[in-house]
Amino acid sequence: MKIAIIVFPGTNRENDIRAALVTAGVAASNLQLIWHRETAIPAATDLIVLPGGFSYGDYLRCGAMAAHSPIMREVKSAAARGVAVLGICNGFQILCESGLLPGVLLSNQGLKFVCREVELEVATNQSIYSRKMVKGHRLRAPVAHHDGNYFAAPEVLAELQDRDQIVFKYAADDNPNGSALNIAGIIDSSRRVLGLMPHLENATDPLAGGIAGRAMFDSILNG
Repeated sequence: MKIAIIVFPGTNRENDIRAALVTAGVAASNLQLIWHRETAIPAATDLIVLPGGFSYGDYLRCGAMAAHSPIMREVKSAAARGVAVLGICNGFQILCESGLLPGVLLSNQGLKFVCREVELEVATNQSIYSRKMVKGHRLRAPVAHHDGNYFAAPEVLAELQDRDQIVFKYAADDNPNGSALNIAGIIDSSRRVLGLMPHLENATDPLAGGIAGRAMFDSILNG
C-alpha cells in the first residue's frame, strides 16, 4: 500500500502517523510526505492521511486556512476517485472545513485544551477503518485538542445515524469536548473518508501506553 501524508505549516504528527504505519507493516519506502503547496499526489496512492497539529497556527477556525491549500484540490479529486482519506484531529477539522465531511469542530465545551486518554466505543465495523474491530468494543486512546466539539444540524446528525456513518463515539461518561451524539469519528457517504479526533496513531506502541489503535491500522491494511 502506498500512502501520502500531507504536511501543512504547523502539522506536528506526521512522524507519529509514519511510525504507526511502519509498525502496522507499511514499508517506509511506501510512505511519502507531501508539502501543502504541492499540486499533485502520486497516481498510485492508496491512502491519503491528514495528520494532527495546528495548521496555520489554528488562526481563523481550525483547519479553515489549510482547507484552501493547493494540495487540497488534489485531495478532493482523489477522494472523488475513491482514494481513501484519513484525517486525525486537525486533519478531521480540515476535512470538515473543506467539505469532505459534514459538520464542524467547535471549541471544547469547557473552553480548555484537553490532553488525556479517553474511552471510545466502536460504533460500527462497516468501514475500511474499523472492519477488524468488534461493534460495541471499548478502547482507550489519547486526545489532544481545543476544538474537538463536533456540531452539525439536527438533520445531518440524523442522517449520520441512519446511514451508519458514525464510526467512533466517546463513552457516554467520558466525552471530553461536548460533541453531539458523543461523536469522535465519522465517515462520508462513500465510507472511504474518515475524520476522527482521538490519536489512535499514538495507541500503537506498548511503551507509549497501549496498542488499542493497532486495530484501525490492521483494518486499513489487512481488511
